[in-house]
Amino acid sequence: MTEGFLWGAATAAYQIEGAAQEDGRAPSIWDAFSHTPGRTLNGDTGDVATDHYHRWREDIAAMAEMGIGAYRFSISWPRVWSGGAFNRKGVDFYSRLVDALLEAGIAPVATLYHWDLPQELEDLGGWPTRDTASYFAEYAAYMGRALGDRVHTWTTLNEPWCSAFLGYAAGVHAPGRTDPVDALKAAHHLNLAHGLASRVLRAAAAPSARHSITLNLHHLRGEAEAVRRVDAVSNRVFLDPLLGRGYPADLLADTAALTDWSFVRDGDEETIAAPLDVLGVNYYSPTLVRTWDGVSSRVHADGHKEGAATPFVGCEGVEFVEQPGPYTAMGWPVDATGLEEMLLALHRDHPGVPLMITENGAAFDDEVDAGGRIRDERRVSYLRDHLAAMRRAMAAGADVRGYFAWSLLDNFEWAYGYDRRFGLIHVDYPTGERRWKDSAYWYKEHISGGDPR
Repeated sequence: MTEGFLWGAATAAYQIEGAAQEDGRAPSIWDAFSHTPGRTLNGDTGDVATDHYHRWREDIAAMAEMGIGAYRFSISWPRVWSGGAFNRKGVDFYSRLVDALLEAGIAPVATLYHWDLPQELEDLGGWPTRDTASYFAEYAAYMGRALGDRVHTWTTLNEPWCSAFLGYAAGVHAPGRTDPVDALKAAHHLNLAHGLASRVLRAAAAPSARHSITLNLHHLRGEAEAVRRVDAVSNRVFLDPLLGRGYPADLLADTAALTDWSFVRDGDEETIAAPLDVLGVNYYSPTLVRTWDGVSSRVHADGHKEGAATPFVGCEGVEFVEQPGPYTAMGWPVDATGLEEMLLALHRDHPGVPLMITENGAAFDDEVDAGGRIRDERRVSYLRDHLAAMRRAMAAGADVRGYFAWSLLDNFEWAYGYDRRFGLIHVDYPTGERRWKDSAYWYKEHISGGDPR
C-alpha cells in the first residue's frame, strides 16, 4: 500500500447526529421529508438517529481503538446556518469534533453537503434555483475559515446525482419532487456550487488541505446504447464538466425535448472545472441495462427505491435488469469485480486524477446472538473481496489514495429508516448502545496489517 494511504470510515450528519432541534439547528429538507407520512419506512426520522451529537467522544474513541486513520463526516448545513446568519453553537460542535479527531491521530475529512439542504432554501426553490449555489459558496467560505486550518480533506458534495435525480425527478429522496427539468437544473446548480465553493475553500483552507468531490458513479454493463444513455445522465453529467470537458453533447441531445439547457450561463462550465486534488468515488454494486422493447413489462432493478417517476431522465427507453445474487439487504448484487473495473476505467479515461474510495460497504440483517456477538460474516466477505479488487486495480496502475468503509455506525438509512444496517458498529436504537460487529474487529486487523480470517 502506498505511503499516506488513508484507512477510514464514513458517516453523514443527518443519519447519525440527532439533536434535531438543539443549539439552534434549523430544519432541513430531510426533516420535512421524513416527517411527511408515507415518505420513510415505518415513519422513521433522524430526530435522534444514533445520538452522535452527544456521543461523539465515544465514537471517536471507537475509531481510535479500531486503528482508523481518517474519518469522513459531513457538516449539517442547517446546524451552522439559518435565517441568513451563522450559528456559533453549531460551528463550535464541529470545531470540537475536529480537534478531538486530531488529538486521536485521526485525519478529519469534511463533507460540506450530504443531502441536508436547509428547508428555508428549498422554500426559495432549492437546487433547481441558481441562488442556492451562491448560498452554498457563502456557507463553504465560512466553514473554510472556521475549520480550514485543521481539515485534511474538504469534500464539497456527496453524490450530487442522488440530490438532483432521486430528490427532484424520482421523488424518493428529499425534497420529494418529480420534475425532470428541475432535476437537470439541480444537477447543474450542484455542479456550479462545487466550482464556487472549491475556489473559496482554497483561499480559506490550509495549504496542505486536499480538495475533492464525491460521486456515486454507476458502473454500467449491458447493451451499448442503453449504457451510453444512462452513463450520460448518471455519470458524465457530473464527471465531464468537473474535469473540464463541459456537458456532453449526447446528454443535451437526449434531453432536448425537455429543456434547451439555457440555465447554463456563459462562464459556468469554467467555474465548475475547479482543480481537484482527489476524486471521491462511492461503489456498492454494478448496474445492468438494456434497451426496453416497449411492449413487455419494464424492469426497474436499478438499485433505487421505486418512485412515481424514473430518476434516469432521458432514459425512458432503457430498463434495468435484475442481476444474479447474492444480494445485500438493499437488494444490491454483491460483485467486487465492478469496483476493480470502475477504478481502472477512471484511470484509463482520466489519467492523472487521484482517486479515493469514499464509501464502500453492505447492509445485512445483523443479529446479536445470545452471547452478545454480531457474526456478520457476509459483511466481512464483502469487505475482503472489495479490498482485494481495489488492490488489483492499484497494481494495474489506478492511483487510489484511500478507502473509507460505509459506515462506522448503523444509522438512519434515508427512506429506509432504521431497517437497513450498514455499520461496522451495531447500534441499539432505543438505548444508543454501541457494540462492535465481527466486521469491525476484522477491519481493525486489516488496517493494522494483520491477517484476519
